Order: sequence, then C-alpha cells, then structure tokens
Amino acid sequence: MVSNTATKQRTIAKEITLKGVGLHTGENVTMKFVPAPENFGYAFKRVDLEGEPIIEADANYVVNTQRGTNLEKRGVKIQTSEHVLAALVGLEIDNVLIELNASEPPIMDGSSKFFVEALEEAGIVEQTAFRQEYVVKEVISYKDEATGSEITIIPSDTYQITTMVDFGTKILGTQNATLENLADFKTQFADSRTFSFLHELEALLENGLIKGGDLNNAIVYVDKEISEATMKKLEKAFDKKKLSVKPNGILDNLTLHHPNEAARHKLLDVVGDLALIGIRVRGKVIANKPGHFVNTQFAKKLSKLIKAEKRNFVPSYDLNQPPLMDIHQIMDMLPHRPPFLLIDRILELSEQHVVGMKNVTMNEPFFVGHFPGAPVMPGVLQVEAMAQTGGILVLSTVPDPENYLTLFMKIDNVKFKQKVLPGDTLIFHCSLITPIRRGICHMQAYAYANGKLVCEAEMMAQIVKKKQ
Repeated sequence: MVSNTATKQRTIAKEITLKGVGLHTGENVTMKFVPAPENFGYAFKRVDLEGEPIIEADANYVVNTQRGTNLEKRGVKIQTSEHVLAALVGLEIDNVLIELNASEPPIMDGSSKFFVEALEEAGIVEQTAFRQEYVVKEVISYKDEATGSEITIIPSDTYQITTMVDFGTKILGTQNATLENLADFKTQFADSRTFSFLHELEALLENGLIKGGDLNNAIVYVDKEISEATMKKLEKAFDKKKLSVKPNGILDNLTLHHPNEAARHKLLDVVGDLALIGIRVRGKVIANKPGHFVNTQFAKKLSKLIKAEKRNFVPSYDLNQPPLMDIHQIMDMLPHRPPFLLIDRILELSEQHVVGMKNVTMNEPFFVGHFPGAPVMPGVLQVEAMAQTGGILVLSTVPDPENYLTLFMKIDNVKFKQKVLPGDTLIFHCSLITPIRRGICHMQAYAYANGKLVCEAEMMAQIVKKKQ
C-alpha cells in the first residue's frame, strides 16, 4: 500500500563534486551531486554527451548486471550505479541529480564511504513535500532458479535488510549481515568495499575489463593456489613491486573494515539496487546469496506491483458505522448549501488527510439537464465535491471555520476514469502533498465508486476570512 508519511522529503543544500577513476572503464571521472526539487527522485545526467541526456534511476532501465548495475535509456548508459544510490538511500536523501562526464561514477575505494562524506559536506536540507512509502502488507519474493539466489520482503514497521552470502569457498565461507535501521548505514555499512575472488580477477584482467582497479578499491580473496607467473601478472597490472597473500587469505595489505565485510558490501549493493524501485519501502528484506541480477529483478517486480496497486487501489470503509461528521456538522463548517453541497458525510479526518462520502441519487438537480436520457454526474462537480472534502481538511486547522471561505487557486492533472451514475456511492480521499501554510492547501484527491477509481486531481486552495 502506498501512503504519505509524516516525514518531509530531503535534498542537499548545495552542489558538490568528486573526482576519481571508473572501475571498468579506467577513465578519469568528474561526478557532481546537484540539489533537486521535490518528487524528483534520483537521476543521472551525462554532461559529456550532446543534449546532456538524463537517465532516471529506474529498475526498468537496467540492461546488464554482470559487473555492477548498468542502466541504459535511448542508447545512453550509466554503469555501476549501485554504490552512489546506496549512499543517497543510506542518508535518507530523496531528491538528487547526479552529473557525470563519463558513463561510470568513480569507484573511489569500492564502497559508498566517500559519497556519504561528500553528501554530508554538501549538507542535507528538508523540503516541504511529504515522503511517500510503499508499506508491505504481504510476503513478496523473487528467486533465480539458476543460482538459487532469492530475495523476499515481509511486513515490518521499518525498512530492514538481512543478507546471507555463501560462495562455497573455505576462504570466505558463509557470512550474514543485518541493517535494522537506515541510520546505521553510514557507520556500519558505507565503508564496506567491493570484493572479488582471484579466479574472477584473472579473467577480468585477461579480457581488459577492470582497467580502473587497484588494490585500494577491491578486496581480493585468494581462493586457489597462486603461481609465481600469475603473481607477476598481478604485480604488473596493479603496478605493485611486491604482492603477497596475507594469513586471512586476502591479496596484498588491505585490512578488513569488518570481519563480515563481504556480507556487508552485498547488503550495501542491495540498498543501492532497490533504490531503483523509485519509492521508499517499509518492510524487511531477506536476501539469500544476493547479486545485481536478482536484486534488480526483484526491484522490477516490486516496482510493477506498486504501479499496479496505485492504479487499482480502492480504499475500503464501513459505511454502516456512524460518520465522523454528518451533513449538519458539515454545514456548520462549510459555507455551501444544497443543491451545491456535494458531500453527505466525513468518514475520516487527520492532520494530513480527509475522507468524505456522497450518495448520488436520481433526484440530483444536475441530472435534469445533463444527459437526461442517460444521466451522468458532471466531471466538474466531481472535482467540486473533492474540493469541498478538502475544504473540511483545511478549515479544520482554524478555530472558527464558519468565518472562512475556501477558494480554488489551481487544479492540475485531472483525470476521469469512469462514469458516475445515479445510485452510486462516491468516496473522496484527499491527502496533503505539502503542509498547510498561510491557509494554502496543496492536496492530491481521488474519487472512488463501485470498487473503482473514477476521478483524480491535484488541487490547491486557500482559505480566506469572510468580509464582515
């Protein structure tokens, strides 16, 4: 279920730039984090290409996951997006544009640490719009039958992630990691570096696929006997005079930040890859042997489910229960009167939303002249009814609502989905897009009937004091 939270969206206070090398391309890269407006989300801009095309961080643009999560839109590519996105999610930043002069962000040390530090240096600022989240109500899972990798999400009060990795090697063995609170990402997971096994590294080097790698941005687990000839090749590739295998099975002199750093980095990857869902999630993720393929397939599945639910969601209310406000209480608050009072009851009212109801009867005065042979409730009156419902929300913020009028300022994105006919019961749901300020109410409104969405609109209204 998608719902507004009481938490405001966040972006960064100013632009900030990082420079480094792309892991797979070996190119020098300049990357800039840029503040973005409300409801923007995350997107990459290729400033090195004509027209400076933008690729949104969307699971549907994932085209390749062999060596990172790679996006492509209209032929424009972004490689290895996951570490940057993990830093943004981990700091609970909602809206940022990421400008790049190459196809790949700098690898830095193979973790999210330097991205987190840059974003904090830029400063994090609160915006006015409320953050949306998808609240998991049932178990959802995806399994890659070929590898046995599986991701499941179950209901939870907060966003949590557990990763379980087992590579079937003695040197690494089985590791687990758990993120119970996003606030712990910065200190417990951001510095966990990417890793590979020696046999993978040899293949990548042979095929020229790891041009920007060095022994400071990847942990190399030595999972096989290493010959002197192979060691010489590695020394040449990494421009090191002398390499050795440490007692813990790691190549060269890197010190692990955590005993289970591999599992923590896999968790970091899950955080970054699931950012591609495009909305915050409230649920517990359990990832068994996660990888970029299974992560992004799960993100695509969840994104599709969320879009379908948004399209088909119809709230359910017990109309037999006594209403929160009846018609008389509504008339005490609203200045409208029949036949122009278009709501009969208020079912719910909070600081952020309101739910109203109208029984559409055959003797409505507008049916007399509006398609009298096939009566249909005029769309403009459906919008007016939603506005009157929203008027209850905004007028509830003043102690003397009878002394105020609610006036439209703007109506956007109005869509009519179904006809409203005599005998229908209309349910109106209005929720704030931004907090009410100076009597201005910006809200998203929906109207439902017969188990379907019939109308929706984004509305802005202002309450003004009546002239005495």
